[in-house]
Amino acid sequence: MVKIRLSRIGSKKRPFYRIVAADVRSPRDGKFLEILGHYDPRKKPHELKVDVERVKAWVDNGAKATNRVSKLISQVT
Repeated sequence: MVKIRLSRIGSKKRPFYRIVAADVRSPRDGKFLEILGHYDPRKKPHELKVDVERVKAWVDNGAKATNRVSKLISQVT
């Protein structure tokens, strides 16, 4: 099964996240299928960029978004 989730790429105490489509068995920061956007919680206001068309395509093919990603995507649309 495919999940749309956050993958942390920031350094210690400086979080920065990618929104990725990944297999549920892969680790949080491991292998992913596609990068769908990014999220920077440290900027004021928070920076969020998402390719909504690609997210919709993944969801139509059976992927499920995590709770946090669902909330972030709802801010964009």
